[in-house]
Amino acid sequence: MLDNFLNIKTNQESLVYFPKEINENFFTVSEISKEIKTSLEHKFVNISVLGEISNVRKPSSGHVYLTLKDKNSQLQAVVFRNAASKIKFELKDGMEVMSFGSITVYEPRGQYQLIINKIEPKGIGALQLAFQQLKVKLEKEGLFDRAHKKPIPFIPQKIGIVTSPTGAAIKDILNVMDRRFANVEILIYPVKVQGEGAAQEIAEAITELNNFIDIDVIITGRGGGSLEDLWAFNEEIVARSIYNSKIPIISAVGHEIDITIADLVADKRALTPSEAGELVVPRKDLLVEKIEKFKARLLQSLAGKLKLSKEKLTRIANSYAMRRPFDKLNRWQQRLDEFAQRLNLNITHALNTEREKLSAIAGKLESLSPLNVLKRGYTITTRLEDNKSLRNIVDLSKGDKIKTNLTNGNVISEIISVEKR
Repeated sequence: MLDNFLNIKTNQESLVYFPKEINENFFTVSEISKEIKTSLEHKFVNISVLGEISNVRKPSSGHVYLTLKDKNSQLQAVVFRNAASKIKFELKDGMEVMSFGSITVYEPRGQYQLIINKIEPKGIGALQLAFQQLKVKLEKEGLFDRAHKKPIPFIPQKIGIVTSPTGAAIKDILNVMDRRFANVEILIYPVKVQGEGAAQEIAEAITELNNFIDIDVIITGRGGGSLEDLWAFNEEIVARSIYNSKIPIISAVGHEIDITIADLVADKRALTPSEAGELVVPRKDLLVEKIEKFKARLLQSLAGKLKLSKEKLTRIANSYAMRRPFDKLNRWQQRLDEFAQRLNLNITHALNTEREKLSAIAGKLESLSPLNVLKRGYTITTRLEDNKSLRNIVDLSKGDKIKTNLTNGNVISEIISVEKR
């Protein structure tokens, strides 16, 4: 039996035996990896794995790399771009998920990994989780705030409708509007309301309708269905197009129990497409009835006011003032004459009083006048050159010329000598 083995003597003098065929035909590392890969891929195909997400990485390639783990082990996993684009919710660390895919080996590193084709959160549907995640995100950004809600016009002249042209929703809306207010202009923008590309079409339609200057309000929605059927109205692109719309928007998606992101962002939510038709226009017959009532009340009010005005005019026409219109004017004229007479008397008295005061002041001034002094035989002497009065002998010198003022003239003199006392 030992003939099939090779004897190799070690430094410790012990013997080790190797099979001759292995010694003669070694496996390469790549061959071993391929064998393992083939074995794993054959056995672990279309399997379901329950685990907690960690180490989520999203490079620019669009692939998603993550680790699935439990208390004792961990498994590397990858979601390639095509599959990742179909995931509605956001993959986050710590989330417990159910992954569906197959085991393979990444040969360059000799590492086995799970290629995930589908992934769902544990305990809650993927779409429901995606709805909750987007709702929290948009609520934090303020897209649901009532402050941003625009009022719906009472009687719109032109209405834009974004929905499927073949669905039950458009029929319900048109039937209700035709019954309530038949002559409103309607512009239908046909779009897909479910399936791939539906959200993009709805968002583009809302944006396009905002380029029309004559549209007063927009209705967007569809009939009822499953969460998957209604999902286009839970997409972020639709929510942002509604929020950015300058035209008020009514969201009418599904039935009363169906609440979508579009409902929360819209300026008004209709429980059903039929209710959207009721919300967007009033009942014309009720408006006409109300207008007729207002008209009757207005005519009655005008007739009452006209009657009161006529009676008042009659009383005025029969009044003493209107029968003898100049009596009051004459009385006022008489009072005016009295005021004028009193004014003249007051002015005359005031002038006389002031005249007497002025005469008294003039008498006092006359008594103080230098001319009166001259009349009594006195003279006033001034220096000729500057006409200043001379009061002191020291102000004169020999040769100065002086002017002596008398009562009936002046005398010019020259000082011959100055004699001091």
